[in-house]
Amino acid sequence: MEENEKSYPKGYVYDLMDAGGPTDCTEPYFKEASAEMIRARTLCAKANAVLPENPDYVKYLEELFGRSLDGIRILTPFICDFGNRVTFGKNVFINHSAILSASGGIEFEDGVSLAPGCRIATINHDFNERHRIYTYGKVTIKKNAWLGMGVTVCPGVTIGAYAVVAAGAVVTHDVPDYAVVGGVPAKVIKMQNPDEQKE
Repeated sequence: MEENEKSYPKGYVYDLMDAGGPTDCTEPYFKEASAEMIRARTLCAKANAVLPENPDYVKYLEELFGRSLDGIRILTPFICDFGNRVTFGKNVFINHSAILSASGGIEFEDGVSLAPGCRIATINHDFNERHRIYTYGKVTIKKNAWLGMGVTVCPGVTIGAYAVVAAGAVVTHDVPDYAVVGGVPAKVIKMQNPDEQKE
């Protein structure tokens, strides 16, 4: 530790992220986050370097998330910058080319499906101090929600249970349970009948 550098408890930066920020990437407490970013990017690079027919790539993703991925399928290439900020329910499927910017936290509930090329953002930059100050918003994707190809989910959004997000949509606000949404920004197109949904 440099002389006169303030000491912070372990996990302090994550407490700030959970509170929505702000964080300052020039402060000493941010070193813990920077280390996790390097760890996560390295493990993703190792997973992506393995041929997709070789199941050994999964061990790098299990190290990334610190848990077994039994019942969870993630196809490479795959990018996630904070493996310690992502949680999974059962039977989650993430198709190839997903990008998880996960510092603010991402929760996938049971049965969530992501089509190729989905992007989830949980961090934003301060409008004026954009190179230094960050804010955060957790993204929650509830049970059996389905995100189409190329969907972008913005910070702080909750996508409801059984919701369907059309390909190419940019989701800037919460999506109700059983809604079908699409467009930029995404808007409700119709509501599904809950009685027709299967587990």
